[in-house]
Amino acid sequence: MRFTLFLSRIAFICNVFFLLALLLRMISTPVSPHLVSTVGIIGYGLVLLFNPLVNLIYLFLLLRGKLGQLQPRWLVFANFIFLLLQLQYILFLNGKLLT
Repeated sequence: MRFTLFLSRIAFICNVFFLLALLLRMISTPVSPHLVSTVGIIGYGLVLLFNPLVNLIYLFLLLRGKLGQLQPRWLVFANFIFLLLQLQYILFLNGKLLT
């Protein structure tokens, strides 16, 4: 199950890049185009692949009762919170967010 720990770490790194991509959208100062494209691809593209996949694995491990044994709790909690933030961001972009 070291592969799930590896995927969890990759998902966490992608989540950090998601926050950086959001911050880059708010900054009006010119930034290197290569940096913006790299952060954008990892932050918006790869996070859509890895974070839901990792959270589905977490759900499967939770149902089997092995989640706490194999994964650090802070990593599970952080990836789940990032998934909720990303869902809220997607709903905000589509105009479906009810405030």
